[in-house]
Amino acid sequence: MGRSLLGLIGWIALSFLAAAVGGLFRPGEWYLSLDRPAWTPPGWIFPPVWTALYATMGFAAWLVWKERGWRAGAAPLAIFVVQLLFNAAWSWLFFGLHRPGLALFDIVALWIGILATVIAFWHVRPAAGALLIPYLAWVSFATFLNAEIWLRNPGPWGTR
Repeated sequence: MGRSLLGLIGWIALSFLAAAVGGLFRPGEWYLSLDRPAWTPPGWIFPPVWTALYATMGFAAWLVWKERGWRAGAAPLAIFVVQLLFNAAWSWLFFGLHRPGLALFDIVALWIGILATVIAFWHVRPAAGALLIPYLAWVSFATFLNAEIWLRNPGPWGTR
């Protein structure tokens, strides 16, 4: 297997590692008991959307790594890894701790991290930045959904 193919597998695996961490914390009964807006997507939509997004994220990171390598690509790739950490933390905060308010802070930081990654990747390889735009759009929607759930559900979970 060539270095490039191993790199592609590695970046996609790193992206799916964030998915795996997030996947440890499932919606469950607590989430179902929350007052959610009518525009909340059905649960079945999340796995295929996130699968496509994580694969695309890994591919975009690989394009930057392939173009610049570790040394010259360190800054944009570090930004990418930081936003992955915020991504993985969100499910723990929201579903694990039942803290939509804390999750809202996290998702805003995630959104900023994604935007920074889009810009950094775009400067290296425009296609890599463009590949992250659907991710930014999805997280933009998720940010509004998180905020709406937080506003609708004051209570013992420290939601407000």
